[in-house]
Amino acid sequence: MLPFEPSRKPTIEDNWRGIILFGQNTQSYKFALAQSLLELNPEDGDLLRLEDLAPVYAKHLTEHLKNADKQGVAGSSKFLDACRSYNSDTSTYSDLVNATVQMGFKNVIDAFHRVNRKDVPYRFFEDERKTLGGIRITENFSKLEESPQFQDLSNEAEARWRLVETAWELRISRALVAVEHDPEMELLFTFDGKRRRKNVTSTRDALNGYQKGYCFYCFEEIHLDKQVETFPDVDHFFPHTLKQYGLGPTIDGVWNLVLACKDCNRGIGGKFGAVPTERLLARLYTRNEFLIGSNHPLKETLMRQSGGNHTERQSFLQDFYNKAWAILIHQWEPPEKREAQF
Repeated sequence: MLPFEPSRKPTIEDNWRGIILFGQNTQSYKFALAQSLLELNPEDGDLLRLEDLAPVYAKHLTEHLKNADKQGVAGSSKFLDACRSYNSDTSTYSDLVNATVQMGFKNVIDAFHRVNRKDVPYRFFEDERKTLGGIRITENFSKLEESPQFQDLSNEAEARWRLVETAWELRISRALVAVEHDPEMELLFTFDGKRRRKNVTSTRDALNGYQKGYCFYCFEEIHLDKQVETFPDVDHFFPHTLKQYGLGPTIDGVWNLVLACKDCNRGIGGKFGAVPTERLLARLYTRNEFLIGSNHPLKETLMRQSGGNHTERQSFLQDFYNKAWAILIHQWEPPEKREAQF
């Protein structure tokens, strides 16, 4: 049995990421609303009227419809049809905004905070549509804005949206959608029904939220801006060199990919070709369970790669660990730069 580290109380950032990464999705409206809030960046107490929210909200949906026409499991949607009409130049911008105000927010505002059939403890807005025609921003969203990780939340929401819409757009069983990693382009991709490659999203953007914006190994903060020093590496937890010993091709699977700061991955005293300790192996199991909990289609990919239930996945990791350690001999674990985040 893998050892497990003590848990910590979920933060405001955890609550936001829970909404984006783990909420059940039958339409993509929750992603559009999240992206709208992040873009508008309102302050505590601000009232966002639907007519002010609608243009930004509709913009995100129309942009995604250009790349993936299916934005939900429902067979039809009058609101999405209005967005399509705008994209095809058969309706005006005013028509689009009016349709968004009338139809675009019917369910998403009620369901936004819901994860696993219950609302998260931290609410980011209150519904005041009946009295004032909009939503009231709470202190929690202002605190979210103050977080150093705020700048990365839009990338994470976009990556999650791309993964979800890809499963819908392919129109094949979710269990048959396999997400693969391109190590050279550092992209996640899949194949459509005709085996044509379809790039989905950046590997970093897709994984960052599940690591809560921290290096997998030392919990140093990482950020998705390529121009900053804290831009992370995409690292193989079990070193890529194991391929030559017959432990590939599963080693390139999403289950074995983590985001690491440059010091841990390739700095003085970094991991390089060593095997992370069993304590870090338990952390990998936890991270993979986060991915499996997200569904659409990372769940099926991870289960296909590492096992269909908890016992199988623990056995898979422990067996792989024993083989890797026997080959590479050396173990590695860096000092943590802050308390464990997951």
